[in-house]
Amino acid sequence: MQSGTQQLIIHLKAFADPIRLRLLALCVRGECTVSELTQVMAQSQPRISQHLKQLCDAGLLEKFRDGHFVYYRVPLGSEQAAQRRRLFALLPADEPAYERDFDKLCALRAEQGRTVPEKDDENVRSLHRALIELTVTMPLGDLIDIGSGQGRILKLLGSRAQRAVGVDVNADARQLARAELLLAGVENCSLRNCDMYELPFADGEFDTVILDDVLNDAERPMVAIQEARRILKSGGRLLLLSKTGDRDAANIANFEKQIAVWCGAAGLRLASPRHVPARDPRWLLAVASPADHESAAA
Repeated sequence: MQSGTQQLIIHLKAFADPIRLRLLALCVRGECTVSELTQVMAQSQPRISQHLKQLCDAGLLEKFRDGHFVYYRVPLGSEQAAQRRRLFALLPADEPAYERDFDKLCALRAEQGRTVPEKDDENVRSLHRALIELTVTMPLGDLIDIGSGQGRILKLLGSRAQRAVGVDVNADARQLARAELLLAGVENCSLRNCDMYELPFADGEFDTVILDDVLNDAERPMVAIQEARRILKSGGRLLLLSKTGDRDAANIANFEKQIAVWCGAAGLRLASPRHVPARDPRWLLAVASPADHESAAA
């Protein structure tokens, strides 16, 4: 294992190139593909790839595949996170080249966007207000949004989390979410293509887990809740969001009972679901916590 001094020397050597600094400045702000970075930098792909490899070898960047694309990002966790944050803080905030690169990346993604974000209606805004009220008094820690779609919840809560991960099987939604998060300046988020029934995360990895309107259409909702419970820390919270649409009161009550049964079987204690908006509900917002933990769910 490398000593702290050796690791620092490796990091400083990686910093000692203006192109690599520009690449870092971009990847600090969001996940980027080689193609995007090549176009923004106006450099050849082999040269950009070489710089990216050096940054990855130094532990300052990591890469992952999402569909046909390979993305580069700043690692959101690991034991070197604090040292990386100190190094990235050295990047001058008023460097014109960094802002020009960022503007180019935003313009490039705007040109390539295949879909347009949907406008939030009053019901969605009511849900967002309820989420803020629910989460404002406690730290979110490591957060995962399962069924993240176009990234609305990540934009709303991500900046308050230590790190945030969005999971969705829709490639266009992930692409749009990356663009939206970049424009919103939410830098600690990562988007992943994952199966919610078999998530590639460790047991107890997240403090806050959100099942983001996935239970209504889930083929195996019980399994989805069990998997969410598996990756939830002992003192963490599971937030369940579900559209009720035009269901009548009886159907909503039956759905609430079903959620309670699923949570109980998964070893979760469910607090009374909240109807949003209260008078004409279009959403259910429920909070659950591990049944073996002393804290209340809400």
